[in-house]
Amino acid sequence: MNILQMTVRNVTRRRGRFIFTLMGITVGIAALVTFLALGGGLKREIQREANALGAHLIVTPKGSCAYEQVSILAGEPLPINITEDEVARVAAIDGLEAVPLITVKTGVNNNPVPITGVPVDQMKAFKEWRIAEGRYFSSQQDEGILVGGRLAQDERLAIGDTLRVRGTEMPIVGIIERTGNRDDNALFIPLPVAQRLFEAGDMVSYVLIRVDDLSRVDQYILEIQETVNLGVVSDEQLLASVLAIVGTVGTTMQLVAVVAVLAAAFGIVNTMLTATYERRREIGILQAMGARRRVIFTLFMLESGFYGLLGGITGVIAGLIAARIASPLISSNAFTVFVQNGDAAMLDFSLLVTAIGFSMIAAIVAGVYPAWRASQLSPVEAISYE
Repeated sequence: MNILQMTVRNVTRRRGRFIFTLMGITVGIAALVTFLALGGGLKREIQREANALGAHLIVTPKGSCAYEQVSILAGEPLPINITEDEVARVAAIDGLEAVPLITVKTGVNNNPVPITGVPVDQMKAFKEWRIAEGRYFSSQQDEGILVGGRLAQDERLAIGDTLRVRGTEMPIVGIIERTGNRDDNALFIPLPVAQRLFEAGDMVSYVLIRVDDLSRVDQYILEIQETVNLGVVSDEQLLASVLAIVGTVGTTMQLVAVVAVLAAAFGIVNTMLTATYERRREIGILQAMGARRRVIFTLFMLESGFYGLLGGITGVIAGLIAARIASPLISSNAFTVFVQNGDAAMLDFSLLVTAIGFSMIAAIVAGVYPAWRASQLSPVEAISYE
């Protein structure tokens, strides 16, 4: 019997102890991988939505907080308090295109869905939408609805179906070809129609800005701020702000998972110390047969590392499954909508290897003291143990 066979046999000889010790490290690694997977999926979706926004600058009400910036990317409702006059003054600045929007919520089959009021003439070219079925809006006063491709499929919506928006029955006139971003799960109506239905007067929620010269973005920001008393953020600043919030939350959750792994490591210490006392006679026999102290030490370290390897692998699998199950169950809000729309169960391969490596390192470190204790037994003391 070689040393690897002895390792497996020794670890699994007491199956109850083996299973519970393994479960400890598995749960800790599973929690770590779940948070990494959800966090990784969240960041990828945020970056994708920022790219799909199609704007270089976003004009928001003065003093808008980071949560409202997240809401812009997620298509969540926003206060409607930017006036038509302010939009016109921004649009009059040379070298930029301004697209005002209203974003609110409505219901489709009792499910909350974002509905956005858009300027008809500008939006199609701005977003580069393609109509999969039906038609685009015929005018600014067209009381029809455009539906995102994924929403139409999930809710089984078709051209000619009607949806109730603020008590008004409106027909679906077109379905947008899938874009791979939040537009797939939203409804769109002409901006004047949205202002009338939601009693917004001449006001909008925010304004998307596309500039002609990217090298002058900072100058445009200053010029807009001098022209109107509104907040202005670039797409890069918006992305950095949102990712900073997500990163802070993600780091906190990962630290909680690391603590769980370290707690499991103490379980390995206890298991290995118990094994050291129970197997004194076996250690003495090995020493009598010529096994040196480093062999005994290596044997126990391999047993501890085996817990880490097996626990890491099972933890990674359990964590990915948990992330896959958890993502559609997360309550919908401005942050978690990204996880729900994305593939939260995907994780970079290098991070999976790192998670298994961390599990093994924690287990090996936990096994150092028990292995040292076992190797320090004298042959006489070990073989005479009853």
